[in-house]
Amino acid sequence: MKKVLFFTALFVLQSCQYFEKPMPSEQELLEKELKEINWKEVDQYPSIVDCEAITDDAQRKQCFFEVLSSTIQEKLSVDTLRILFPKLDTIEVKVTVNPDASMQFEPQFPKDTVAYDTIKIDSILKIKLVDFPKVNPAIKRGIPVKTQFILPVIIKTEK
Repeated sequence: MKKVLFFTALFVLQSCQYFEKPMPSEQELLEKELKEINWKEVDQYPSIVDCEAITDDAQRKQCFFEVLSSTIQEKLSVDTLRILFPKLDTIEVKVTVNPDASMQFEPQFPKDTVAYDTIKIDSILKIKLVDFPKVNPAIKRGIPVKTQFILPVIIKTEK
């Protein structure tokens, strides 16, 4: 009886090894996780303090772009660009929000443009677009990340 019990216990212990699944390597797990991440989207868009109370992500994103656009328009509404470039009505600005919450602005022009002094417009933007409200950077998987987007800014409004 003891021999049968001993062999049964030995068989059970040995057979458990057949049911174990092999552990995937760290590299396999990493590659699988990297394939699942959507690198083109962030989990949470950048936000301005004025929009923090909004709980819906789409509305918060829209609020951020509206506040940012109106703030840029206000800062550029001083007559500098309107006087120097009277035909310029809208300018596209590439906005970069860095993980440290700093912002950079870069005007975007068509590649073949010669109608405007792009260097002068760029320097005006750098001078005027300072002292913005605090911006919280975008979040991806719990980590602040850099985001970039093109924002059309209306310079000339019809009155």
